[in-house]
Amino acid sequence: MTERLQRFLAEAGLGSRRNCEDLIRSGRVTVDGRPAHLGESVDSATQLVGLDGRRVIRQAKEYWLLNKPAGLLSAASDPRGRPTVVGCVPAGSRVFPVGRLDLNSTGLLILTNDGELTARLLHPRYHVEKEYLVTVRGVVDGATMAQLRSGVALEDGLTAPALVEVVESVPPASGIALTTLRVVIHEGRKRQVRRMLETVGHRVVALHRSRFDGLTDAGLALGQVRPLSSGEVERLRQAPKGRR
Repeated sequence: MTERLQRFLAEAGLGSRRNCEDLIRSGRVTVDGRPAHLGESVDSATQLVGLDGRRVIRQAKEYWLLNKPAGLLSAASDPRGRPTVVGCVPAGSRVFPVGRLDLNSTGLLILTNDGELTARLLHPRYHVEKEYLVTVRGVVDGATMAQLRSGVALEDGLTAPALVEVVESVPPASGIALTTLRVVIHEGRKRQVRRMLETVGHRVVALHRSRFDGLTDAGLALGQVRPLSSGEVERLRQAPKGRR
């Protein structure tokens, strides 16, 4: 049985299919000792696929849920030696995070070696919801709430409408008021929630992702990690549009 090379690489835990296409384009991937080309198919049972001179073998799928603490990079590795989220996961094979959370942000992060699922969860057409608790400086007025709900113009385009509500508003202490918002989005732009709030005039003090689709942080303390159940993985695979 043959399959597209980029799919095999993704299934082997080397990243999303798009990332694997980049590996092929860069010339780092070989098939039976020759440079691979994008779009070719391989039979992993009879052909030898390599990356940087080492054989690539399909791995058993692993799925982990981490409640990320602040101070960890959302990456599989860091050339500067800084701690990453992968160090929190007792995985038997190489896993990578699904999307990112900023260094100082906290909350739910899925780590897996399933490239197909990763691509599905990150694609905007599936409307996979992410929920955040965000504390900002200042009082968020009605006009600002309306703007967040209708879409905010960022440098990379207008955001999709978000679900936004005030959770708590703390009176000024030392002249500074704080407001905590519940924000639900289905896009996955870089630093999107922070940029949305900064654009409408509110500096983010703290940001925590409390839900990723149907997964919540209930019972999972900061820094803790657990494997996903087969039912949870299946729900993520289905990822229908607009699910709540």
